[in-house]
Amino acid sequence: MRTNYRNALLVLPLPFLIAACGGGDGGPDTGTLHVSMTDAPACGFDHVYVTVNKVRVNASSTAADTDGGWTDIALATPQKIDLLSLTNGVLTDLGSAPLAAGQYQQLRLVLSPNQGNTLANSVVPTGGTEQPLATPSGAQSGYKIIQPFTVQANTLVDLVLDFNACKSIVTQGNGNYLLKPVVTATPMVVSGSITGYVPTAQAGATVYAEQNGKVVRGTVADSTGKFVLSPLVQSSTNGNYDVVIVDNNPAGGHATGVIRSVPVTASTTTTVATSAQPITLAASVTRTASGTATASAQASLVALQTIGTASYEITSTNADLTTGAYSMNLPAATPVAGTYSTTLPIALAAAGTAGAYTIQATSSTGVVQSSPANVAAANQTGINFNF
Repeated sequence: MRTNYRNALLVLPLPFLIAACGGGDGGPDTGTLHVSMTDAPACGFDHVYVTVNKVRVNASSTAADTDGGWTDIALATPQKIDLLSLTNGVLTDLGSAPLAAGQYQQLRLVLSPNQGNTLANSVVPTGGTEQPLATPSGAQSGYKIIQPFTVQANTLVDLVLDFNACKSIVTQGNGNYLLKPVVTATPMVVSGSITGYVPTAQAGATVYAEQNGKVVRGTVADSTGKFVLSPLVQSSTNGNYDVVIVDNNPAGGHATGVIRSVPVTASTTTTVATSAQPITLAASVTRTASGTATASAQASLVALQTIGTASYEITSTNADLTTGAYSMNLPAATPVAGTYSTTLPIALAAAGTAGAYTIQATSSTGVVQSSPANVAAANQTGINFNF
């Protein structure tokens, strides 16, 4: 199984969620919040399991877990969810609860703890066996998500939690794994989607929706080559998106492809390619960029590739908490790019420099360092960051 960077959404299937919007079962001054979850691609894992116990909601962005004002959406039975199964618009339902009408700022995702040999939260490294996933604070205060949303009287708000599994898993030098969740929340009422195809030979490629070089949503092309990026906040509110296709499979990858300025309309799907006319990318060798970052910095790293005047995130990882070591797989070929058009297929042409990347490291305190790397001819080692 090929897995790269993946986000997971926990919710019901998308058509149901959109159809459900607009009705509530609360009183005259209450609405209903419905929460679901999804995921994006994950790097280096066959499975990433978390067991969700409940979701908590508060009107204050600064409320502590012991403060008042919390509403709990408790699951009747905690759900053990494989985040890597939640791609291409697949959602897992986390339940609903009545809420007083008004604006809310904060959610907490509360997980069940591992107990002895019973693993509520775990990972399966590619080709390996199931390993415990440590979740500090996850079973106590829960993981904080700051996302303002409004509940109106007699309405139902569908909120999707997007769990970025790749950026959330950190390795430790002793072989253990730690969860540092990167989770966003998107109201479905203002969202739409982008869909398209790559050839079946490129199934498993990672596809991102990016804005200003940052990943907003990610997924993996399925066995038919289809990909769905959902939910995405409508362009009239949030701007257009760049679709970035990355196939960095060491066994045989492809050049990176970018489709610029793709619009999204609420409750609508924008198509960038069809099964009859998929986005076809040239074959490419995959090489690595590696090094270390000061272990105490708990750094996260991304590989950026410049095309024209813009930079795009190609892949990401976290430095090992004990050793600071990291490694990223990168396509060596020249990327291709084109601009969205309703006339398909969208023309893509060579752009940028073959194998040229910027490795960007960000410490846990927000300090950013960058270093160039070029893998066109060979793997690059010793790209180190000292914080």
